[in-house]
Amino acid sequence: MLDVRKLHLLRELAHRGTIAAVADALSYTPSAVSQQLAALERDAGVPLLRRTGRRVALTPAGAALARQTEAILGLLEEAAAGLAAARTGLSGPLRIGAFQTAVRTILPAALVALGRDHPGLELMVTELDPAAVPDALRSGALDVALVHEYDYVPAEPDPAMDTEPLLEEAIYLASPAPVEKSGDPIRQHRDAPWIVASPGTLCHVMAVRACQAAGFTPRIRHYADDFATVLALVAAGQGVALVPELGVIGPSPAVVLTPLPTRRRTRIAYRNGARRQPPVSACIEAIRAAAGALGAEALPRAVTGTGLRATAVEPRAAGGWVAG
Repeated sequence: MLDVRKLHLLRELAHRGTIAAVADALSYTPSAVSQQLAALERDAGVPLLRRTGRRVALTPAGAALARQTEAILGLLEEAAAGLAAARTGLSGPLRIGAFQTAVRTILPAALVALGRDHPGLELMVTELDPAAVPDALRSGALDVALVHEYDYVPAEPDPAMDTEPLLEEAIYLASPAPVEKSGDPIRQHRDAPWIVASPGTLCHVMAVRACQAAGFTPRIRHYADDFATVLALVAAGQGVALVPELGVIGPSPAVVLTPLPTRRRTRIAYRNGARRQPPVSACIEAIRAAAGALGAEALPRAVTGTGLRATAVEPRAAGGWVAG
């Protein structure tokens, strides 16, 4: 019988590439990981790893077993969910991850509702970029997370993670002066300094690709991950930026916001098979309620105050909202 814990290490090795990375992610020593993988290889009766000097790679049999492990771990999550559903009351840690604008606009109301309805839950929030979410879910550092993708940065599917749609936002060009009514607003600022997010984040990739689609590479002057800071820099005449709708709540009147056709889509993510875990389900319901209330009430008032024409916000069947 193959040990699930050792299979988990093999899956992590297939994903992360090195024993050192697996050990770091799961708080093991490299020696312990190597010993467990060697024991799994003995249990399997076939070579799973190919050693080349100080590095290891998966053999075809090892790679196939790693792929099958995704389904095995998903079934175990479902089995655990069935057992948890038989218990009365929700308790224990619930680890929630989200990107910055979601932490500020969506999570507070969701956390209040969860604390009120399920006081036994220990709510733990981590702010992180969506690019880091799959690894955090896979390692167990998170149970539920909010991720997003842009039109220019589609999300890559991950076999260890399930997602479901939550909401969709417009993207705005934030500038210190109005743009011309005709032509591409982004292209009009090809010679302007740009303010973008830190390299390695999805927001950074989105801004660079949007500019490249308009025919140029942005001349980046400032890096900032908080959209309130970005808007303050724009108001100070330091450049232009692309800002999603959740990031433009309460901007300075010195900032002109021009809507663009591109969109940002937020999804709720969790480990494959974990959807029926009662704490996960309760968290998703609270997040959906908070996002729905934000779309129906808070956003139109905030957008009206920017000088933009307030757009219609309609509930989605999935429980989120669409801003046009």
